[in-house]
Amino acid sequence: MSQPRTIMADPAWRPSPKAKLLWTLQAALSWVVPFVAEIVWVVVDSGHRGAQLAVVVVTLVLAVLNIAVVPWWRFAVHRWEITDEAVYTRVGWITQESRVAPISRVQTVDTERGPLERLLGLATVTVTTASSAGAVQISALDLPVAEQTVTRLTEIAARHRGDAT
Repeated sequence: MSQPRTIMADPAWRPSPKAKLLWTLQAALSWVVPFVAEIVWVVVDSGHRGAQLAVVVVTLVLAVLNIAVVPWWRFAVHRWEITDEAVYTRVGWITQESRVAPISRVQTVDTERGPLERLLGLATVTVTTASSAGAVQISALDLPVAEQTVTRLTEIAARHRGDAT
């Protein structure tokens, strides 16, 4: 007789509500170079206006979707949770990834803050584990939440005293 399958519940916590603004700004900045390149093309080459218009329209539609829709979708999907046993994350928007990192495998816990994260008072917590899948990242947390998460993970990991290998 087979045992019943256990289904993992979704992690409980969302990133900061400011994550939507962070991801919107990051997306908008990623479209600066393509738009500048298209403007240069329009200025230096007047012989291909039809192709230029088509490229600008396609770029504009993709940029609007990426800037206006993706951050909200990501916020709806992204979740994280820390328990005494593991770190749980779910990320993505088209392709979604759920990760479970057992506390006994945690090697380091780091906080990272890029320029936009600093501007918005956010941070990313990176949990490095003894796993070939790589580190687990918890993105776009309010700075105090990130600091509390690092402290809590450090305390939990210290109680487990595993060798993380």
